[in-house]
Amino acid sequence: MVPFLLLLVAWGAAGLSCARLCLSAARAARRPVSGAGGRGRQLTLYEAAFLAGGPGRVADLALVSMHLRRRLLLAHTGWATVVDPEGRDEVERTVIRAIGPEGQSPIAPVRASAAAADAVRAVADRLVAAGLAVPRGADVASAVRGVRGAALLVAALGAAALLAPGDGGAAPMPVWFALPLALTLGCLALARIEAHPYGAWASPDGQRLLAACAVPGDGATGDTLVTVAVRGVDAVDDPALRAALTGRSGVRKLLGSHE
Repeated sequence: MVPFLLLLVAWGAAGLSCARLCLSAARAARRPVSGAGGRGRQLTLYEAAFLAGGPGRVADLALVSMHLRRRLLLAHTGWATVVDPEGRDEVERTVIRAIGPEGQSPIAPVRASAAAADAVRAVADRLVAAGLAVPRGADVASAVRGVRGAALLVAALGAAALLAPGDGGAAPMPVWFALPLALTLGCLALARIEAHPYGAWASPDGQRLLAACAVPGDGATGDTLVTVAVRGVDAVDDPALRAALTGRSGVRKLLGSHE
């Protein structure tokens, strides 16, 4: 009885994860009629940030940009203070609204609010329409991880079934567990052939455009913003800025000469 229950769990995990992968791959393959694969297109910083790291990366980019241009003050303690209440674009205005009327707020909720805002969603929709971003519900990378996890679970359940007491005369247990294991491994092989490279946010066309790094920069500040957009805040040289945005403080100095 116990091996049979374990087999049901194995089939359930394998079937659900493979179905999710197939649906995600099918949605990702649907390119909008207007999408041209980004040919001849140059990414903006916000677009590069979304393709590389999703909505949270766009929010990080806006925070860093406002800090470097002295419109926002980011402290290593994890607080943001508004210096100039006039944002240059809708994403920056969203950040200012998220901070609130008092002009000061912890960075984490500001980042979360900005990442979920309509302004960031508009960046995503524009990229999806151009065929550069993965549509919602088409996260092949996450689905592939789910199938890998299911394959490991099936193998573990098969090993457990061998050790569990079972009815004599039944077919060898490894044979029954080999079927869902073959299903998961086969789906992974097909995904590798048809959908690789996997991207959580960028489509294959978006990944190619991002790899070309067609992002404008303007000196040291621009280079820092390109770094944040493409590689994230962990790649920033300034340890205090990293501490402010990641919450990993170990720095005891304030950001900027005016703090």
